[in-house]
Amino acid sequence: MLSDLSRFVVYSLLKLTPDSRLAPALEFFIYDTIKIFLLLAVIIFAVSIVRSYFPPERTKHILSHKREFIGNILAALLGIVTPFCSCSAVPLFIGFVEAGVPLGVTFSFLISSPMVNEVAVVLLWGLFGWKIALIYMGTGLLVAIVAGMIIGKLKLEKWVEEYVYKIHSLGIAQELARQKFKERLISARWSTADILKRVWLYVLIAIGIGGFIHGYVPEDFLVRYAGPRNPFGVPVAVALGVPLYSNAAGVIPIVYALMEKGMSMGTVLAFMMAVTALSLPEMIILRKVLKIPLLAVFAGIMTITIIGVGYLFNAIL
Repeated sequence: MLSDLSRFVVYSLLKLTPDSRLAPALEFFIYDTIKIFLLLAVIIFAVSIVRSYFPPERTKHILSHKREFIGNILAALLGIVTPFCSCSAVPLFIGFVEAGVPLGVTFSFLISSPMVNEVAVVLLWGLFGWKIALIYMGTGLLVAIVAGMIIGKLKLEKWVEEYVYKIHSLGIAQELARQKFKERLISARWSTADILKRVWLYVLIAIGIGGFIHGYVPEDFLVRYAGPRNPFGVPVAVALGVPLYSNAAGVIPIVYALMEKGMSMGTVLAFMMAVTALSLPEMIILRKVLKIPLLAVFAGIMTITIIGVGYLFNAIL
């Protein structure tokens, strides 16, 4: 239905031709804008209601283990069964911080959730076999755990935007345990509107970047510059994956096409990880809750670990 609407606007109302570069870019922008804002509204609303029944102390108790690396492992594993996309990063981040979950543990979840989930594993299994699926899942979890542990050790809480820590005190989730269901719905609606007002411009910018790439970047661009003959193919693939916007399930068809054209497995895995956990649109969205120094540290750690994974698997596969 949304795709029909976007095509109607582009080809019937605006009278663009299918062979123009602007048409697919604009169609992508209209379709994803509607889809992502609907997803955002539903996810934020649902997370707000769930949080009202799930006291922050319980989340903190589960994930704030005395040995912090245990919390990183638990958070990364939790990400497998919660297939959120990067558009849900803001409400999830706020929820974890509000619960008092350590920052490094929070990042382990935020990395694992879009990168490694049951949908991606099943699709990879079906296309490439169980070995590749398990390799991707294992390396994705390792990246999430290691990156989260490093961020936790650096003690970077001062680089989280101040308003994130104040949300609970402003009354969004006060006395939730004693609220009636109608009151929970009102609180969830207020929270949804507040977060959407803070992030809408960032989301539009992110979608616009994706639309430009969709319409103007040639299909064989990645294979041409990150193919097996290029010793720097892995960092090139990571750099080219950063501007894209997709979840793990959405990028798998691209991965399959790249493999069919002869791209090495390590380079493809690095590209997939960059798209799902290091994308520029996600960075733009996360900027609303993270100050630039923390965002830069997060991006740097992720870049190094993903490139390392790519070269490792190019060497052993």
